[in-house]
Amino acid sequence: QVQLVESGGGLVQPGGSLRLSCAVSGAPSRQNTMGWYRQAPGKERELVASIGQTEGTTNYADAVKGRFTISRVSGENIVDLQMDNLAAEDTAVYYCNIIYGGINSYWGQGTQVTVSS
Repeated sequence: QVQLVESGGGLVQPGGSLRLSCAVSGAPSRQNTMGWYRQAPGKERELVASIGQTEGTTNYADAVKGRFTISRVSGENIVDLQMDNLAAEDTAVYYCNIIYGGINSYWGQGTQVTVSS
């Protein structure tokens, strides 16, 4: 059974930083892609950043480029999202995701990130 456990959300002031972490168990540790998505109230879930396991290729949403950094522990299904210079528009529930085998996709339970003064 694949399980994703997220941590690191919370309340931060504009311009502050947070680090999210996600640990996955029960999934292959090779040839997968892990990522972070977010969903703000009244909006659709959107990709924030993703990282492949094989070559470490990263992909970022335009809105977070230069502010967020995704990384993963080599050989393990652990992915972090370092979020710097946070703004109110980054307020959302953030979800961890893992995809492997082209069709197997699993989600974490979500962690709230609130940026407010």
